[in-house]
Amino acid sequence: LSVNTNGQVVSGTVVVKGPREVTVQLPDEAIQKWAQEQIGMIAVHRAPRKFEESDGKHRLTMEAGDEHPLGRRLDIHGDGMQSFYRIKDNRITQINRKMAHPGMNPFAFTINVEESAITQDQKNLTTKYTVYYYSPTDGKLTNVESFTDTHLRVGSSDLPATRRIIT
Repeated sequence: LSVNTNGQVVSGTVVVKGPREVTVQLPDEAIQKWAQEQIGMIAVHRAPRKFEESDGKHRLTMEAGDEHPLGRRLDIHGDGMQSFYRIKDNRITQINRKMAHPGMNPFAFTINVEESAITQDQKNLTTKYTVYYYSPTDGKLTNVESFTDTHLRVGSSDLPATRRIIT
């Protein structure tokens, strides 16, 4: 693993045994913690899970029309985050959530999926997306992160090769 933060490069190792078993070793403790969080999120989001164990355990409703440029709105009722997606051409184009964890300031975010690739397994793999963070109380934008990912096929898996984040 190599991490380049504004021109400062540190290198080390990463081991992913499962979605919640990620170990990063880097010489800089702060960068190591950040990298572990980033790779941990990738592992959790790429882990297989049954629909019935995730969004399928909630009541879902989809709006009737498809006039919105990002697709039809799909609301997830009862997930505690007021989540909704936008769906177009059989893929998620937008994710919206409001989060309020104990000990944290509440925040909301919108993720716009801008580009994706089709894998050898005919799955959509997101390659470019932007996350807009904002205050759920007044709607004020607090941060924006733009992600661009590349992947490398190893055996039957598409593993992260590079990730560029612009904040």
